[in-house]
Amino acid sequence: MSRRNEILDRAGELFSTRGFHATSMRDLAEAVGLQGGSLYAHIASKEDLLFEIVNKAADAFLRQAELVPRDLEPEARLRALVRGHLEVIVRELPRAKVFFDEWRFLSQDYQRRIKERRDAYEAYFRETIATGIAQGLFPQQDARLASLFVLSALNWVYQWYHPDGPLGLEALSEQYANLILAALRNARPEPIAAPGSGS
Repeated sequence: MSRRNEILDRAGELFSTRGFHATSMRDLAEAVGLQGGSLYAHIASKEDLLFEIVNKAADAFLRQAELVPRDLEPEARLRALVRGHLEVIVRELPRAKVFFDEWRFLSQDYQRRIKERRDAYEAYFRETIATGIAQGLFPQQDARLASLFVLSALNWVYQWYHPDGPLGLEALSEQYANLILAALRNARPEPIAAPGSGS
């Protein structure tokens, strides 16, 4: 492992356990066995480290989504997207808190870049659900809201999942996909009243 990758790994672990603001550059230097000044030979700033960790996770999610064939039927495609998403979470579990929570401490420009990648990733789910609606597999519903519901359910897994627990990745993916598809098939969205129409 290169020195830079070692720094990224240790930073991800420290940001996850202590939080971004509570982790000092001295903490990180000690964790990788460097003098404080020597650390800057490998990185520009603590924020750049945070951005790189979050962006690396965005790469992993997008790469998984890109591997899912576009010609799959919507339900099979959604199952594959769910499986790919959970695979990234399980693989990156020690750093999951960083890219789900700590990214909010990035500067405005870095946040904008991450949000653009997040939106591009969400589009894979939204388009798949929209295709399912168009084909009559799912009832009429807001495809964007449905995709955000799906991703919210998936993202929460890092809070409770343990690799040595009773659920392996395959079983976890299968059960989550079943629950998500059941929710989409049985969606009964309430109509939104127009402004001023009364209750």
